[in-house]
Amino acid sequence: MQPRLNHTPDDIEARLIAKGSDPEFIDDFRRCIDFHTFAAPGLLIGVFMVDYALELLNPPAGEKIYAVCETTRCLPDALQVIASCTIGNGRLRVFPIGKFAITMNRQAETPQIDGIRVFVDGEKIGKYPTFALWYTKDPLFDPRTRGTALIDELIDAGRDILSYEWVRVKVPRKEPWRSAVCTICSEMVPDNLLVDGVCADCRAQSYFEKTAY
Repeated sequence: MQPRLNHTPDDIEARLIAKGSDPEFIDDFRRCIDFHTFAAPGLLIGVFMVDYALELLNPPAGEKIYAVCETTRCLPDALQVIASCTIGNGRLRVFPIGKFAITMNRQAETPQIDGIRVFVDGEKIGKYPTFALWYTKDPLFDPRTRGTALIDELIDAGRDILSYEWVRVKVPRKEPWRSAVCTICSEMVPDNLLVDGVCADCRAQSYFEKTAY
């Protein structure tokens, strides 16, 4: 028999139910998996992380929450789905630091505010050998043979691989701006994004090449 390479959402839900998870928490997993399009291990860790951070922060129901994510991989999606923190609504900042960590805070009118930072603790993952192999990119981890074991171990671990700390978060200032025209491409951009009248695209930072079509 060929080994299964991943878990279905139903498999994950069954394991969460067996652990006694409440229906709202299980629904968070469902919604995150649907949004992300598959049950990535990093996404599943993210659900535990966001749930933990919200419990520690304990904001009033309906209050807007702001977040910082220290990786671009998987984790931002859990923040978007569960806490409604998105780049588009200005409540999510993603810094590609490379750490599997998030910080969440309540709304503030001050330059700084207390926030809660939740992260995968490298000193705790040794209790979960399959997860440790995957998390450290050990060549001994083979998703073809250990994929389902990884998800099982991750769900069983839950918050046990996480730690948290209270931090002071710098609140970004909203800078006033007006529309301006780049002196090279003649396209309109916010004036505070121009350097010597030139936009980032024309400063050799473009992500595309123009074609003749």
